[in-house]
Amino acid sequence: MDVLELFAGVGGFRIGLNRVNEEVHEHYFNTIWSNQFEPSTKRQHASETYKLRFGEAGHVNRDIAEILTNEIPDAEMLCGGFPCQDYSVARTLSQSSGIYGKKGVLWWQIERICREKGDHAPQILFLENVDRLIQSPANQRGRDFAMILQSLTDLHYCVEWRIVNAADYGMPQRRKRTYILAYKENCPIADTIDDAEEWLLHDGVLAQAFPLTVTDGNKDTEITPFTVKVNVDEDLASLSENFNKDNRLKPFCNTGFMREGLVWTIPATPCYQGEFAVLGDILATGSDREAITEDYYINEEALPKWQYLKGSKHEPRIAKNGHQFIYNEGSMAFPDSLDKPSRTIITSEGGSGPSRFKHVIADPVNGRLRRLIPLELERLNMFPDHHTAGQSNQKRAFFMGNALVCGIVTKVGEEIYKRMV
Repeated sequence: MDVLELFAGVGGFRIGLNRVNEEVHEHYFNTIWSNQFEPSTKRQHASETYKLRFGEAGHVNRDIAEILTNEIPDAEMLCGGFPCQDYSVARTLSQSSGIYGKKGVLWWQIERICREKGDHAPQILFLENVDRLIQSPANQRGRDFAMILQSLTDLHYCVEWRIVNAADYGMPQRRKRTYILAYKENCPIADTIDDAEEWLLHDGVLAQAFPLTVTDGNKDTEITPFTVKVNVDEDLASLSENFNKDNRLKPFCNTGFMREGLVWTIPATPCYQGEFAVLGDILATGSDREAITEDYYINEEALPKWQYLKGSKHEPRIAKNGHQFIYNEGSMAFPDSLDKPSRTIITSEGGSGPSRFKHVIADPVNGRLRRLIPLELERLNMFPDHHTAGQSNQKRAFFMGNALVCGIVTKVGEEIYKRMV
């Protein structure tokens, strides 16, 4: 299966898909084209790493908005972790039903590629975003996700989605993300979908990859389908303006399915029976510990600042406008527990300065408090060891704060493989 990887970062989707069926030394998923571009930096660090690991063939380091659709090869699957931004649609004076976001955001580039490719559009879309996507924005909950679902309906895809916390399925990091799978009407997977509720709860790719139970424990819970559009003739711009306008609803739950404009969605909880990995499992040993230089250890002078930032707070503060308020914040584990999955890596993980959110462990070899090294951060996302080597340690940590957990991609890829071969 030929694959396009958009917003590729350092290649998390590609790594995860390459591990599917790897025991036969043959990649079923063949990434033929990839795109990675960071508009805010002159040097393209992630693209450099991607090319170093996978080669330059088929890799494009240009703004996706400037790449013509006919420059992108046809492929059966498109995957990518598109950035979380504003998915609203603005009307324009010249085109009242214009479908381009106010900020030219990157979801609309996926939509544009699929729309302009027409009959040659990818049969499968495999996308990742933050967990809050399905309820954003805060003042019009669900609108952003409604825009995505309606766009995919208009392009003749059926869609399943799921918010998955990697740690709930045995992986070493508590990283919760929204995963979206869309199947074109002519896709063999779409042809096997007979009953929406059975697909959602039992038969679907995501249900098989990540088993679930209905949250309230009642497996006979009735799922009442609804439509995203209030009026059948409503265009995307009107939908953007009017969806859940009074903000009374939370329309989308953590798992759902959509076909031909009908949406089934239900709250569900994980049902996993396998082994669980923890933070202590991924720590550097042997010669890998040579990378734990002195600057990774917390010195006595900096320790009080770390303790303050990690601790609970109930203190008066003054806002920029002069308003005085009481700031409250709970404490965090300090050091991080080694017998549980780690907290989520964020992009500011790198650097030696004290921080509330950086991981700090008591080193099991010498008992000293220290930060995690890039190798350990890679392992928490299930990347190959030293995948990001060649960049600065701070940049390597930033990459992992942006990345997904490769094990999630592999589990989904295995289910797609079973249904497509």
